[in-house]
Amino acid sequence: MAIYITLFNLTEQGVKNIKDAPERIEEGIKTAESIGGKLIGFYATMGEYDYISIGEAPSDEVYMTFLLGLGAQGYVRTKTLKAFTHEELGKMIAKLP
Repeated sequence: MAIYITLFNLTEQGVKNIKDAPERIEEGIKTAESIGGKLIGFYATMGEYDYISIGEAPSDEVYMTFLLGLGAQGYVRTKTLKAFTHEELGKMIAKLP
């Protein structure tokens, strides 16, 4: 499965409804699992981003659909990085001419 690192910022609506955040996070985890994904880690952070998650999904399309659903709720905005393990990177580098 592909690995994704997602950076989250709360919207104004997300800040106003922060007391509901734990339930929304749990709902997001269940949604990810229902589409075949898996949460590896989720962290509340200080600094430029409010949360960071590391997760897996079967494809870019599946993960993008998941993110669109999160964004449509209006509580967070996301930036996502597709990640590769060091083993995957090694295989890519080995293919270089």
